[in-house]
Amino acid sequence: TMLWVILLCTLVSWLLGGLYVLGVFRTRRPNEPPLDKGTIPWLGYLLEFRKDSSEFLKRMQRKHGDVFTALIGGYYFTFVMDPFCFGTIVKESRSKLDFRTYATQLVMQVFGYRPIEATHSIVRASSTKHLMGDGLSVLTQATMENFQKLMLFKLSSGEEKRVWKEENLFHYCYNIVFRAGYLALYGTEPFRGAGNKEEAAEQDRLHSNQLFQEFRKYDRLFPRLAFAMLPPKDKREAERLKRHFWNVLSVKKAWQKDNISAWISDQDQLLAENGVPEYMRDRFMFMLLWASQGNTGPTAFWLLLYLLKHPEALQAVRDEVDKVLRESGLEGKAGSPPITVTRDMLNQTPLLDSALEETLRLVAAPMLVRAVLEDICLRTSSGTEFSLRRGDRVALFPHISVQMNPEIHEEPYKFKYNRFVNPDGTKKDFYRNGKKLKFVNMPWGAGVSTCPGRFFATAEMKMFVFLMLRHYELELVNEEEEIPAIDVSRWGFGTMQPVHDVRFRYRPRF
Repeated sequence: TMLWVILLCTLVSWLLGGLYVLGVFRTRRPNEPPLDKGTIPWLGYLLEFRKDSSEFLKRMQRKHGDVFTALIGGYYFTFVMDPFCFGTIVKESRSKLDFRTYATQLVMQVFGYRPIEATHSIVRASSTKHLMGDGLSVLTQATMENFQKLMLFKLSSGEEKRVWKEENLFHYCYNIVFRAGYLALYGTEPFRGAGNKEEAAEQDRLHSNQLFQEFRKYDRLFPRLAFAMLPPKDKREAERLKRHFWNVLSVKKAWQKDNISAWISDQDQLLAENGVPEYMRDRFMFMLLWASQGNTGPTAFWLLLYLLKHPEALQAVRDEVDKVLRESGLEGKAGSPPITVTRDMLNQTPLLDSALEETLRLVAAPMLVRAVLEDICLRTSSGTEFSLRRGDRVALFPHISVQMNPEIHEEPYKFKYNRFVNPDGTKKDFYRNGKKLKFVNMPWGAGVSTCPGRFFATAEMKMFVFLMLRHYELELVNEEEEIPAIDVSRWGFGTMQPVHDVRFRYRPRF
């Protein structure tokens, strides 16, 4: 009988432990935000959150107010929807709120990369050096050369006639921007002797296009992979694609390229010096590709689409592009060679800047997550104080709370190309209830987790649109076409993607 008692006690303790893990016993403590565990133990609201995060959060906000805690897949997430709290959260020290805990799990899950303690500081230091300031000028130049190689090589050889060509806009933008960025960062085919230059360029066009096709397959699986919700067949495909990229982007192959960017080579060298094995550095290379190129093409698509749907915006931005070129002594006329856009030119486009910012406001929807490492107190703009519990996570979803907030942005669902710029070309300030806001658009995250590559990404997207407006007449095949809905499965991962593509046509302007 003693044995039965021991067995029974063991079973009961396992059962209670299991229920505890599933979150059954959690209750709301004094001063904690409203707690909503849903009806399914452990899973909580995972399925609803996965299906459409934005709708789920709006519903919870209506039910509980601006701060609430929800159980999602075994974790308690406290969502903060009050924009005046954002500063406190993103500035809080890493010993209390840490974004790396969540990020580490995510990059392991989707890229197979296991960061070391120094990874974050290596990425930050080399990004500051090469993706900003003088380093950015060098990279902008390299990207420009690759845009010419991919987009304009027929124009410069005079092969391209003034006839309309038809394409899918999303595919076209994503393809060209991805490949130009990839070649600028990861290097180009080496060529020996003058005659081989065009051959090497053709190899680059071919190879980068094949890489893009595989990347798109992976990109489609990405959201479900991140949530560990892939069915077996897709899981096998994701594994195959990971291995493919670890091989194609491997350190060995990278060092055989010409013009590899200092951003890539420096990081690899520093990781090697820190004892990271080569196979792990191959995986790091794949992570960098997604981080640098996963959002720029889709954003360029939305920007061009919004401009095509708003002719007055298209005209205003195109006039600005032409004016910058005139002032740089680059008149557009038949037979003139394709232009080289410099970083200096990109700094003279307040309307293009505002149109890009407005596009990001509408379609960029990252989720900023921090792990709560010790109990802390959060004060809202209304003066309420909430206790946040150690072991939970805090999450911001700026798309709802800031970017689409009608108290901050009038008519938030409308595309207004000059929303972010004053008539004199200076940046506009925004207020809520008479108080000036620091965060009015957060496509790049904020605080310590701000995207270090944002200046390069911005330059890449602006350069592409600059070249398209400069060299081509553009129009939608069907002018009545509605702007497509967004794919709700991608909430939280950066720029949204459309549920279907849009046909457009283009032909040389001159």
